[in-house]
Amino acid sequence: MGRGTRDCGTRDNKTNNSPMSLFNLFLKSVFVDNMIFAYFLGMCSYLAVSKTVKTSAGLGLAVTFVLVVTVPVNYLVNKYLLAPGALAWISPKLATVDLSFLTYILFIAIIAAIVQILEMVIETFTPSLHSALGIFLPLIAVNCAILGCSLFMQERGFGNVGEAAVYGLGSGIGWLLAIVGIAAIREKLRYSKIPKGLQGVGISFIITGLMGIAFMAFMGIKL
Repeated sequence: MGRGTRDCGTRDNKTNNSPMSLFNLFLKSVFVDNMIFAYFLGMCSYLAVSKTVKTSAGLGLAVTFVLVVTVPVNYLVNKYLLAPGALAWISPKLATVDLSFLTYILFIAIIAAIVQILEMVIETFTPSLHSALGIFLPLIAVNCAILGCSLFMQERGFGNVGEAAVYGLGSGIGWLLAIVGIAAIREKLRYSKIPKGLQGVGISFIITGLMGIAFMAFMGIKL
């Protein structure tokens, strides 16, 4: 359960675009490095929205979409703007410029912009889902799982935008599986006799811990 404090698995910068390598990266980001069960990121909306499967699936798909878009975009911003020496493509004189101190500001700004666009689309085409998600839809912008995914992408040094996109997709699918899974269990718990002190969020924390222990079984798979 203490995987949130472990080394997040830095990679070398060698580009590997083989289908098997990308598939392994996808599986690892879904099951081994699951944002909920490995790093406990995005727990606020995970616990607050996971009361019904339908609403949880909608939020999970929204988070997945945001991750698929923002992680590659942030990869390009980091590669061509933020990383030390990234501005050398503009002029050799700028090779010594280091804008990495702007990482958090720019990453959050990009995430917020994508979330705003997504909110407008959902409000236009699926107003019922927009009403069900309520305040948690715009709060995707400050979902720590999304920012964490971009920061992990930066730290692991993916070799190209394709790897970043696959990592974002896998992380989103992993978060989607986690919130839909807990929502399905919580729907069944309505018909169970739960001690008063554990009703609501209390039993949800216990179930999340058990699910996290189950996902630890994937740590033994070498990908």
